Amino acid sequence: MSAIVSAPYATALCLSVFFYFIIYPIVVYFRDAKGLRRYPNMHPLSSISSIPFMIVAHGGARSTYLSKLHQKHAVIRTSPNTLSYGDLRAIKDIYGHNTACTKDTSYVLTAGSHYHLADVVDKHDHARKRKLLSSAYAIKNLEHWEHKVADKTARLIVHLDKCCTSPFPLGTIPNPGDVNVDYRAWTNFFTLDAIADIGLSEKLGFLDQGNDRVTGRRIDGTTYQCNFRDCLYQNARKQSLLVWPYQWYPFINKISNVIPFYGRMGSFARDWEGIPLELAHRRLERYRRGEKLDDFFQALMEDKGGNPNNLEWGEIVAEVSIMMNAGSATTAIAMTNVLYQLLKNPTMMTKLVEELDGALEDDDDEDDGGDGVVSYDKVKHLPYLRACLDESLRLFPPTPHGLPRETPPGGINILGDYIPGGVSVAISAFVAHRNEVQFPQADKYIPERWLGEQGKALQPYFLAFSAGARGCIGRNISYLEQTVVLASVLRRYGFALSRPDWEIERLETMNWLLGEMPVKVWRRERSTVSSCRGDG
Repeated sequence: MSAIVSAPYATALCLSVFFYFIIYPIVVYFRDAKGLRRYPNMHPLSSISSIPFMIVAHGGARSTYLSKLHQKHAVIRTSPNTLSYGDLRAIKDIYGHNTACTKDTSYVLTAGSHYHLADVVDKHDHARKRKLLSSAYAIKNLEHWEHKVADKTARLIVHLDKCCTSPFPLGTIPNPGDVNVDYRAWTNFFTLDAIADIGLSEKLGFLDQGNDRVTGRRIDGTTYQCNFRDCLYQNARKQSLLVWPYQWYPFINKISNVIPFYGRMGSFARDWEGIPLELAHRRLERYRRGEKLDDFFQALMEDKGGNPNNLEWGEIVAEVSIMMNAGSATTAIAMTNVLYQLLKNPTMMTKLVEELDGALEDDDDEDDGGDGVVSYDKVKHLPYLRACLDESLRLFPPTPHGLPRETPPGGINILGDYIPGGVSVAISAFVAHRNEVQFPQADKYIPERWLGEQGKALQPYFLAFSAGARGCIGRNISYLEQTVVLASVLRRYGFALSRPDWEIERLETMNWLLGEMPVKVWRRERSTVSSCRGDG
């Protein structure tokens, strides 16, 4: 009897699912209330479903795929309510200082209990947060952070010194046993140690211990041990795979945990939440003991006059979270990428090392404490050094993903076309930087394009740190870290990949998820700049 009774309900459920997921999207497509049907689709089903975009995301090369499509189409519809742009003129319309666009729903869905500077949507709340932290991030304060960056660089050098092997003849392949440094891991240890010290006066000690084992904190006050990078990157990876059908993301995110592939990432995501909580708790205890420390946490607690900001604890933890995330991940990716590109392009490597040797005297190491750390002041204005950094950031921007913005209720004109309100629009940094009009031979590493007036003309199209009022507040610190580390290690060492045709693994989440980068390292002779080479 129960089977007979349940049959109509089962039929009704099936019909409801069929109409909601099949018939309703088709009706919406033909109704075309927002006029988006005029744009070419990423996939034939993109106009009625986000599933094709989710499938592309699972391939780990979302922006690379879009870049190829944008060679034919300036605007592409990637899902029913989302447009991707490939025309660089759209940068100003979408991200410019005067744009009416705001961050879209994806930021709300992936936020915690409180918004931080990077995911807050409301413009007034963002302005309040930015004002709170802008003085701490200002370029004039770099001198306050340089000694912390120098300390971490010295610790990196201690490890590299231990791993040095003998130089090898030009044109040969290193002994496998000599390829003993994972440069990707160690530069990530550097950025994590550096931002923890700059932001929280915290000594994580990853460079000293050679791993990223860290303590997390549960809501009940108990603690646990976990690996920082696994928790951070797998949390971001899960979001990048599943967030795209915005209205369904909370449900999909929960039920996906029953699938081992997603469940493992979900476990890392839960562990990640406790890491900034523990770091913030430890720093708060020091603050309550009366320690006045020169770091970002102090700026969160008090204004420059010493008056309390009275922020909610959840907001403080949220700001610590994004600082430890964005303040470490993207810079570490950039550091890995630039050495990789230089090793793949030995002519550029030679030119850069010659510039460094020409700017630094033999006694500079002693002047800088004898630890091998190059002073930022001595290299910050070197044009080719900066060009090498910027070209690496262009070729593989650490955040290749198109940062989505939502058009205002009254709509907006983008590239001269009216786009109604409530549409998600974006231009991927990877797509923008592969534009052959502004960046000829876009797939090649050519630092020279950033020199002189030509380089200045390219700046409006440079999206490595996003653009406009929501551009990365930490770009000055990132350049400080990248500049000091690259100049210091190239001044002191030669590097080589395991073989000339070796390629690094890249998986796109919101940022790049990079594989290991094993290298051979040796102390170089200052008189022979060719000791740094990428020919194997």
